[in-house]
Amino acid sequence: MQTRKKYIFLTFLASWLLLFLFGGDQLRRFAFFSGRKAEAQRNWPRWTDRSLLKSFADAEELQRDGDPSLLSPRERRAAWLSVYRSSKCRMETCFDFSRCEKHGFKVFTYPQERGQPVSETYGKILSSIERSRYHTANPEEACLFILSIDTLDRDHLSGQYVRNVDEKIRGFPLWNGGRNHLIFNLYSGTWPDYAGDLGFDIGQAILAKASFDTESFRPGFDVSIPLFSKEHPQRGGDRGWLYQDSVPPKKKYLLVFKGKRYLTGIGSGTRNALHHIHNGKDIISLTTCKHGKDWEKHKDTRCDKDNIDYERFDYQELLHNSTFCIVPRGRRLGSFRFLEALQAACIPVLLSDGWELPFAEAIDWGKAAVVGSERLLLQIPSAVRCIHPERVLAFQQQTQFLWDAYFSSVDKIVHTTLEIIKDRLSPHRSRSRFVWNALPGGLLVLPDFSTHLGDFPFYYLQHGYSPSKKFTAFIRVVSQAGSLSQPVLRLIQAVSASQYCAQIVVLWSCEKSPPPSGKWPQTTVPLTIIQGRRQLSDRFFPFEAIQTDAVLSLDEDTSLSTSEVDFAFLVWRSFPERIVGFPTQSHFWDPEQGRWGYTSKWTNELSIVLTAAAFYHRYYHSLFTEYLPAGLRELVDGLAACEDILMNVLVAAVTKLPPIKVTQRKQHKEVVAQQAECRDGAAGTPSPGQRSPPAPRSAPAKLKGTAGSRRFSQRQGCLNQLADWFGYMPLVSSQLRLDPVLFKDQVSVLRKKYPSLEK
Repeated sequence: MQTRKKYIFLTFLASWLLLFLFGGDQLRRFAFFSGRKAEAQRNWPRWTDRSLLKSFADAEELQRDGDPSLLSPRERRAAWLSVYRSSKCRMETCFDFSRCEKHGFKVFTYPQERGQPVSETYGKILSSIERSRYHTANPEEACLFILSIDTLDRDHLSGQYVRNVDEKIRGFPLWNGGRNHLIFNLYSGTWPDYAGDLGFDIGQAILAKASFDTESFRPGFDVSIPLFSKEHPQRGGDRGWLYQDSVPPKKKYLLVFKGKRYLTGIGSGTRNALHHIHNGKDIISLTTCKHGKDWEKHKDTRCDKDNIDYERFDYQELLHNSTFCIVPRGRRLGSFRFLEALQAACIPVLLSDGWELPFAEAIDWGKAAVVGSERLLLQIPSAVRCIHPERVLAFQQQTQFLWDAYFSSVDKIVHTTLEIIKDRLSPHRSRSRFVWNALPGGLLVLPDFSTHLGDFPFYYLQHGYSPSKKFTAFIRVVSQAGSLSQPVLRLIQAVSASQYCAQIVVLWSCEKSPPPSGKWPQTTVPLTIIQGRRQLSDRFFPFEAIQTDAVLSLDEDTSLSTSEVDFAFLVWRSFPERIVGFPTQSHFWDPEQGRWGYTSKWTNELSIVLTAAAFYHRYYHSLFTEYLPAGLRELVDGLAACEDILMNVLVAAVTKLPPIKVTQRKQHKEVVAQQAECRDGAAGTPSPGQRSPPAPRSAPAKLKGTAGSRRFSQRQGCLNQLADWFGYMPLVSSQLRLDPVLFKDQVSVLRKKYPSLEK
């Protein structure tokens, strides 16, 4: 009996040993490592689950799991690693910060090689950088480098595909393994899988790429950019389609899509299923099979009907009349439809799993788009119906802000990319996520000025801040005699008598030295003299002497009373983001000349407040000097009468609001500045604009004399050159003037706060 038990035990033990030796690997995989098993489970639903979806999907449109044209996740990962060999790159490991310490954030573009053409789109990108304030022509000063080789289209079937990129970049002495380089790309991979293969090793370069997938995206290092067409404007760009008082309470359509339907290959699954949500009433989903060379070989039973229905609707009309727009993936994750929906204020409903959204490091897309799942397509209609109308309007408003701030032109897309990278260099001085997602946007908020929101003129109302209760009078003196004129003395006395004046700063802008301190009038506030460089742009330099939020900009020949100054300052404190002042001008579009006109005639329309007597926030000095490219400041210095127009254009571009005129005791007469004798400028070359108030009925009144005519011509030329530089006309017209209470009323003067204004 004992022997029998012994044999049974040995047989059982031998069986377990054999099982362990020949099947142990499977046991370990399936019995012990349950995490691996969870990964092997299929995601639900799949279009092959006919038992679940047989009532929704036709057999011929079901996507096969074993499609040989699609790479497995492991194969896709291997293909990605062959391109991104520095897959663990971070700014701390693959970027040389020391290059940015001495000269700041400067960008160098490689010189164009002879015989190496670039696409129109890449030419726009290079032009955006070269026209910007970031650009330097000296590689020794550069913090970041941009290749002259066109890397936008890396589909080797494309006619714009550049070959032998690896060999070319290795010959560049500045390449250094890609360190401190930025590479732009819009199209990667090719048929059938459209993987992220660029065809060359980017090394340690930062990749700014459209259709970026989250698997290959290196957070905090790469930048995801939107896919845009070659017709996308270089600068300016068209406005969004959402205008004030133009939003109907309910649009005709709730949800729309009109586009190609891929019959086979990657991206076909989602688009093939879109017809399931079409109801022909408030949800419209239109697809066409007519694309590609051999579409008829793959056409299914729905193609003929789909092609007919597709032609019945206009795409632009659908965008205008729909609340939500479906933005499914194409062959790649991104599509042109994304920016088209943003511009049209049609809330994007994104169906592109794994897409790293453009500028997601800075932009909160949860406030402007609905991010759906391709697997849950059938739930989209019920999901968007549940969104409250107030939130729908907030979504629409945010689409317009994002479009105008970051996407309406190639300039803005490129500058946003560069500013995101710049923020990484100094995290302690970077923009907050709130700044990127609130007016006026991250590009117009300089963290070098301040990181405290209360120091900017845009956020007072939102955060309960208020500007300082005092102002700095900033007087520009250009007298040739080297002595103080009577108008300057009277102006200093009148301004210093204001209860709100904190200090007076005089910018002395001529060759002769300013008078000694004993020649200046005695004032109750500090008086500071600054020797200028005799350049008009000095007027808006951010001098450290200016400590208050409010700046009262004055010319030496300006005549103002203390009451006028006090009232204008109180008005400015209610509108700290605008220019508030006395003498005004206006612009108009001249259809006969095909250019912008400028008039100094007194009319009800105004769009410019001359900085000869105006209040504005001191932040605009920093924006004028540090945000605007050097080319614009050189334009101002080359003309005798352009700096105040540029300041008005800048503030209007930031705020989208007109300036404010206040009561003036005497009519301001525009005089020819003596600075014109120091340096004469040439009239600018005009260029047409886009938006304007109507032209006045009579021709603008020109100043008398040769000098006055030349000055007027320069101002008009300046206006047209600025419109060309910005890509549109930022100035906004208004018919508003603010007067004190009881101004000109037939009541006793004793009851009026500013009786001297009526004398």
